[in-house]
Amino acid sequence: IKMAGDPRFPDVDTDRSEKNEEAEIVVNVGGVRQVFYGGNLNQYPETRLAELINCLSGGYDSIFSLCDDYDPGKREFYFDRDPDAFKCIIDVYYFGEIHMKKGICPICFKNEMEFWKVDLKFLDDCCKTHLSEKKEELEEIARRVQLILDDLGVDASESRWKRCQKYIWKFLEKPESSYPARVIAVLSFLFILISSIVMCVGTIPDLQVVDAEGNRMEHPTLDSIETACIGWFTMEYVLRLISSPNKLHFALSFMNIVDVLAILPFYVSLTLTHLGAKLMELSNVQQAVQALRIMRIARIFKLARHSSGLQTLTYALKRSFKELGLLLMYLAVGIFVFSALGYTMEQSHPETLFKSIPQSFWWAIITMTTVGYGDIYPKTTLGKLNAAISFLCGVIAIALPIHPIINNFVRYYNKQRVLETAAKHELELMELNSAEGKAASSKSELEDLAREGKEAPFYSSRLKVSHSDTFIHLLSEEKHYRTRLQSCK
Repeated sequence: IKMAGDPRFPDVDTDRSEKNEEAEIVVNVGGVRQVFYGGNLNQYPETRLAELINCLSGGYDSIFSLCDDYDPGKREFYFDRDPDAFKCIIDVYYFGEIHMKKGICPICFKNEMEFWKVDLKFLDDCCKTHLSEKKEELEEIARRVQLILDDLGVDASESRWKRCQKYIWKFLEKPESSYPARVIAVLSFLFILISSIVMCVGTIPDLQVVDAEGNRMEHPTLDSIETACIGWFTMEYVLRLISSPNKLHFALSFMNIVDVLAILPFYVSLTLTHLGAKLMELSNVQQAVQALRIMRIARIFKLARHSSGLQTLTYALKRSFKELGLLLMYLAVGIFVFSALGYTMEQSHPETLFKSIPQSFWWAIITMTTVGYGDIYPKTTLGKLNAAISFLCGVIAIALPIHPIINNFVRYYNKQRVLETAAKHELELMELNSAEGKAASSKSELEDLAREGKEAPFYSSRLKVSHSDTFIHLLSEEKHYRTRLQSCK
């Protein structure tokens, strides 16, 4: 760096008669030289390049506050920055907007824009979308790392009940936290499977028994197994509700609503069976109980809590509402058109099965989806031709939106795996930085203590939170460490 007052360098040009509009400067960014004129740079006077025009009159202190080095003979400013990003940023002086080149990390490009003091409003909308997606990914990584750190740390100021509540929540919600938690997760999974199997097996007539009124009912053994499963589900839900940090959010969560729907029918039917008979006819009670027992199928959705694949499928379908709506629209149009044509063409046949257009909807649905039950079929030549065209169009209508839906699933699944890997790497780097910091601190302190003749202190093994200059600064405000997330450069 060329320092102020160095006798090897001539005095900075302070000729104020030179107009800023005609001023010319040379900027060298990472070995890439670029010539700029004041007329272009002064369009955006708050940017760093525009400030270079006026900094020459302020002396070397003003110059070196804006750049890394300066050659007064060539009037060339040096910057140790990314030249590829700089080539994109200077477009604002010529075109009034900035497009981010493919392959540049959006977060790093944002940092470059902040260094050159160019407002983000000049970034094109398509590039802002990539920036927002990258921000969301890094926020998700920070959230996952913070959750792991919260699980590792123990706050001594918390009450015994708070610590117990946190332990129960981690025990039931995070199977990866310990071996007993994994055992509980496996048991919960087995109870869901057993309950679903019992529900299906209980409908087999040979395994049912006849009560005093001659009505068929489930075998008492199967009923006992069902009661044990419901008891497990109830205990699990109550413990999770008591230990949840945010009970309102817990109660309104989709999976917890499914848990309630899986448990509630058992208790409602039990109440109706024992108390409802006194208030209404026995047949009405039995019908209500049968309707509630059908709701037991909701417990199969509890498997999604223990299956990352089912969770990924659910999120992928949420992101594919547009494609699914397009599929339904194609089918709806085809069903309406081909059912109307089928009804019209089949009217001339005396034994027609197409009595009305609404009745023909069923034929159009099973034909376009290539199911073809055969309960309704055309008998005329034109009707058969219409059927052939309808199922060909149905195959095309179903196949077109399938590819985007599959792409959404694969993209979301790969994204989740990348986020999990990134969170693990961030924790590894935290541990590495913590070990290096403790080793250096331990060495210096031991040397001091050796001179003073004191004993070495006890060092805590708790991880020290690291810091990334991309977006992981959400985790902590402690000493800055460079993390692997910067490898995106």
